[in-house]
Amino acid sequence: MTRASLAKDPQDVVAMFDDVARRYDITNDVLSLGQDRRWRSAVTEAVDPSYGERVLDLAAGTGTSSVPFRDRGAYVVPCDFSQGMLKVGKKARPRLPFVAGDGMRLPFRDGTFDAVTISFGLRNIVDPEAGLAEMRRVTRPGGRLVVCEFSTPTWGPLRTVYLEYLMKALPTVARAVSSSPDAYVYLAESIRAWPDQRGLADKIVAAGWGQVRWRNLSGGIVALHHATA
Repeated sequence: MTRASLAKDPQDVVAMFDDVARRYDITNDVLSLGQDRRWRSAVTEAVDPSYGERVLDLAAGTGTSSVPFRDRGAYVVPCDFSQGMLKVGKKARPRLPFVAGDGMRLPFRDGTFDAVTISFGLRNIVDPEAGLAEMRRVTRPGGRLVVCEFSTPTWGPLRTVYLEYLMKALPTVARAVSSSPDAYVYLAESIRAWPDQRGLADKIVAAGWGQVRWRNLSGGIVALHHATA
């Protein structure tokens, strides 16, 4: 399956996330078997924010991923394209400065942030390389990028089991716990079409970032890519 076969109208993607917003955090916890909390912790450690640094948390959804940065003393800006996600987030976390924004046209000046991070959202940007270039634009020289995204398990048997789960079990489980289970069919398909660790690293380099490296989590089901502006 190619990425082109998954092409969607951007408004359809926004509407899809609006629909899942109400139970988004609970659904993610169930579908990941609780691993999402470990992945969020790894992202926080990778960004390693200092007190007072400005961090952009892109595709932040309801702001769950932003809270650890705030707790470490950073000024974190949760940004998402889904008004439904932002509405749920503002209700749950009114002290966070949520901002509505398109990943390919971020509403920030050049060099605004010390660090930019995006978790499980790069796949949903219509042109991921353009999105990565835009993240580079809003990051100060010497600033850093951390991308947390689904990837390719490095062990063959795990890869086989994982793909079976994605295409069969995940949509079934989603029907039981999600407010919009059809969205998770798209999720499974988009993960299968996504490049592996090396492929994503190449996209990050092409977008103008340097010192690109990655670390596998959960056997490569997820990978953390680091880069420097």
